[in-house]
Amino acid sequence: MAEGEFKPAAMGVEAAPKPPFRMPVDSDNQATEFWLFSFARPHMSAFHLSWFSFFCCFLSTFAAPPLLPLIRDTLGLTATDIGNAGIASVSGAVFARVAMGTACDLVGPRLASASIILLTTPAVYCSAIIDSASSFLLVRFFTGFSLASFVSTQFWMSSMFSPPKVGLANGVAGGWGNLGGGAVQLLMPLVYEVIRKVGSTPFTAWRVAFFIPGLMQTVSAIAVLAFGQDMPDGNYRKLHKSGDMHKDSFGNVFRHAVTNYRGWILALTYGYCFGVELAVDNIIAQYFYDRFGVKLRTAGFIAASFGMANIISRPGGGLMSDWLSARYGMRGRLWGLWVVQTIGGVLCVVLGAVDYSFGASVAVMILFSFFVQAACGLTFGIVPFVSRRSLGLISGMTGGGGNVGAVLTQVIFFHGSKYKTETGIKYMGLMIIACTLPITLIYFPQWGGMFMGPRPGATAEDYYNREWTAQEREKGYNAGCVRFAENSVLEGGRLGSQSKHTTVPVESSPADV
Repeated sequence: MAEGEFKPAAMGVEAAPKPPFRMPVDSDNQATEFWLFSFARPHMSAFHLSWFSFFCCFLSTFAAPPLLPLIRDTLGLTATDIGNAGIASVSGAVFARVAMGTACDLVGPRLASASIILLTTPAVYCSAIIDSASSFLLVRFFTGFSLASFVSTQFWMSSMFSPPKVGLANGVAGGWGNLGGGAVQLLMPLVYEVIRKVGSTPFTAWRVAFFIPGLMQTVSAIAVLAFGQDMPDGNYRKLHKSGDMHKDSFGNVFRHAVTNYRGWILALTYGYCFGVELAVDNIIAQYFYDRFGVKLRTAGFIAASFGMANIISRPGGGLMSDWLSARYGMRGRLWGLWVVQTIGGVLCVVLGAVDYSFGASVAVMILFSFFVQAACGLTFGIVPFVSRRSLGLISGMTGGGGNVGAVLTQVIFFHGSKYKTETGIKYMGLMIIACTLPITLIYFPQWGGMFMGPRPGATAEDYYNREWTAQEREKGYNAGCVRFAENSVLEGGRLGSQSKHTTVPVESSPADV
């Protein structure tokens, strides 16, 4: 057999002898348990590397807002300049996320993630030397590209964890990464104060402070390259070379992604959960400062609490998705997303309506943050099942939809808008409710949808096999999809889970396996 030729052994559905893992795995070597505080390779090490690298990128992207009063005074920025820069920070990642998804499908999440992180790091360091409104906008725009690492995070978790645990893994990794949006509200003022106390002037201190997120981002990329692994069985390059994995083409990946309507619906709905979260990150501190006259530090703490809710809200959404799946299958995942995101929209409307009360506004904002962030976790409890051949690009489309939603929301309701901020918040809530309705149209023939059961005789294997030609199936290129279909048996609900679900027990193995 020539080097790189796909192995005949991979043609069968039966798994080859399993390499030893410290965690129990299924027939596709995906972990069937989630050990949060473990660094077991390759599953849990990939989890910790992915969430931390995304956390660092979120930190860098939103490092400027907490220091805006200082940056504004130094550079003479207007409200329009600040608004444009805020939009630039999230718009840069729209196409970057789609490109990242394709890169994950073709070269693997390890190289894709490290590449975007290292390519955007110079922009973070350049934040220390900006001297005009245009340079401020440019560094925020290019730094925002790093948010595309979210796609590699979700792709990586979807490749490492079995279907019954993929919602939880995606939710925790995404939620802990998004913590960067809250942590940065506390970190950057603290770093600035420390630098000031050692003798720097305000002009110098805020510039030096940007080296902290820049350094963290650099270290995270090096760690991903040094300690990460694309798949449970190895890195893409090794698997392609050995013939254990089919090397796909961009055309096939692209075609199967853009022709799957479910991906477009999830991109739209994600635009009004994660997109709203990004928009709120940019406006909430200023809203409380202006509307209620609180101190800047108090407004910062309130804004930080919105982002910090991700530590439990997004993971909670992922856990809820898996819990609903175990009882009601894919239909439970869809109903859960629609209900939670709709409640988030209602609470957003209420937040805009209680602008007369500081206490009520804070309380409603905290409730709103839990629901809108949980909806993000619920979304990526569904995404891994839309397509296996184009999983990365589907993830990228969904993630990119989040950034598009953020840009549109800020442009329509906040930046240069005729509406007061509280009015914009109410209308944003109505948009959440309206843009969540298309979830009712998502239907999987083998599992059903919100209002319709599965099609008689339809199977998950048939659903995923349709992405492969007869010739490709004959060569065994679809073997991984067939194994995933077998491991997705619980998506049919309790009645659909009567067939055997195999878990490979933990084997004795060296600690570094």
